[in-house]
Formats: sequence, structure tokens, C-alpha cells
Amino acid sequence: MICRHSLAGLAALVGVVALLAGATRAEDKNKEKPAHEHDEHYAACARACGICAMQCSSCQHHCAHLVRDGKKDHFRTMRLCQDCSLICGVSANVTSNHGPLSVTLCEACAKACDECGAACAKFPDDKHMADCAKACKECAKACREMIKHAKH
Repeated sequence: MICRHSLAGLAALVGVVALLAGATRAEDKNKEKPAHEHDEHYAACARACGICAMQCSSCQHHCAHLVRDGKKDHFRTMRLCQDCSLICGVSANVTSNHGPLSVTLCEACAKACDECGAACAKFPDDKHMADCAKACKECAKACREMIKHAKH
């Protein structure tokens, strides 16, 4: 079961890396054209979501090893990281394309990041967990900032 979860996380990670590579190329092309006033918020949100997806995927894998080694207190966090990674990956993809569901997804993403980040923050002495908590906090902030600007 842990292997299947790791594969799902790896698939999400590959998708996010491809997304970030595409976003960088799109940003280079967009430098030539005048940007829409909210483009920077969408781009920042997509980047933060992509980074968070990768960090949560890595943390999920880390937690899976901890659970395998008998540290059952990491099971819930492992599952939260898995879900958060998937939600962030989808949010990054849709937001980078200014999709019509960007706000809806980013509202869910911010909530997922709040919960995942809080769970990971309970283990501040573990670098994987601390890094994940930080990425979740930054992603939730970027999502909420994008939502605020998208509603104008």
C-alpha cells in the first residue's frame, strides 16, 4: 500500500515538474507582451502550489518510511501529505492556465495546506516535516492572495 502511495506521489511530482518547466517557458514568452494586471498573482500561486506539491510528495514518502518503521503517529500526516500534494498539483496546473476553476481549487488548496502544514508542524525537529509545513504555509498564502485579486 505504501508503494502505491509513493507511486501516486511520484506521478504528481512528475506532473508538477513538467508544469513548472512549461510555466517558465510561458513566462519568458509573456515578457514580450503586456501582462494582465492579475497575471503575477496567478503565476506566483501556480509556482507556490507546484513547490508545495513536490514538498508534500517528498514528505509523504518520508512519512511512509517512518510508518513502516513503526512510527504510527506519522500515518495521518502521510495521508494528508499525499492528498495535499495532489490538490496542489491540480491547483498549480489550473491556475497557471488561468482556468475558470482557479478560485475554487485554490480555496480547497489553501485549506488542504492549512491542515497538512499544521500536521507537519507538530514535528519541528524533522527537516522533511518542517520544510513541508513551510511550503504549505507559503502555498496557502499565495492561494489566498491570488483569490483576493481574482475576485476584483
